[in-house]
Amino acid sequence: MKEKTAIEALKKCRILVTATTFGRCEPSPIPELESLVGEVVYNPFNRPLKADELIPLVNDIDGIIAGLDEINASVIKAANRLKVIARYGVGVDRVDVAEATRAGIVVTNTPGSNSVAVAELTICLMLGLARKICFACASTKKGEWPRIDGVGLKGKTVGIIGFGSIGKEVAKRLNAFECCILAYDPNVSNETASKFHAELVLLDELLARSDFVTLHVSLTPQTTGMVDAQFLKKMKRGAFLINTARGELIDEVALVDAIKDGHLRGAGLDCFSIEPPIKDNPLLFLPQVIVTPHTGAHTDEAIYRMSRMSMDNCLAVLKGERPANPVNPEVYNIFEGKDYGSP
Repeated sequence: MKEKTAIEALKKCRILVTATTFGRCEPSPIPELESLVGEVVYNPFNRPLKADELIPLVNDIDGIIAGLDEINASVIKAANRLKVIARYGVGVDRVDVAEATRAGIVVTNTPGSNSVAVAELTICLMLGLARKICFACASTKKGEWPRIDGVGLKGKTVGIIGFGSIGKEVAKRLNAFECCILAYDPNVSNETASKFHAELVLLDELLARSDFVTLHVSLTPQTTGMVDAQFLKKMKRGAFLINTARGELIDEVALVDAIKDGHLRGAGLDCFSIEPPIKDNPLLFLPQVIVTPHTGAHTDEAIYRMSRMSMDNCLAVLKGERPANPVNPEVYNIFEGKDYGSP
């Protein structure tokens, strides 16, 4: 009887799906979601939405399967019956979690769903920079046949900043290249790092020793702009910087200066402080920089896992169940007894 009531409640729910790759590659979550709820509304712009674009969409919406959208206090205030924001991905820096909690809205994410995909792109960017792949490809297509001196990964030192699930997956792959791996993460023990053949060190030591530095930290007030001029000066001369985390971690002006003056050999960037980057962003014109359009999580496996996990989290809340991956579980204590299973 309880299950029947939950199913009936779902049929009254409206879901907004803003994640642009939801159900791509393996589409089964789309018809499943559409069959279980009353209505599914999809992102009309096929890109992450700003707050003012979301506000007219969230009225009478019960759950959001959210991509990299700006879900701030104004959006939450406009959402008159919202019960769950199910992030399609891991980071929740673009969701005002505190405001959602105050409003009794459960926020979830999909931990581990895209760790392998992001780690693979990280290695791809390292290799692309080390072997000057973009330059080699463009030159060859123009009919040239340049002799290019590359950098081998074997024996090089790679510094991983942030040794969570993605950082660990990067370390696993670097071991196959016989790299020396350094890790910086105040929340990780020496024992944990050693399991991945990584040496846990302080940040300044990592920067001074590493031939490649790769960023895998969450965006917080403490990490915003952490890669500034001082950070870059501490890096080993001739090193490469990789960022597949969040663009806001980097002071882009300082990075341009560090590359132009030759202190850094290059950078691989999957994300920018403004996305998409403005057309005259100087990083786009530096041949030493490889850029990709925040595509680290977009592999067939990762897309399916994010689709499935975010949908399951969203539906669980709307059925009155505890989701597998709550970001703000304290909402249940604050709003104990609230009916999450009916609109």
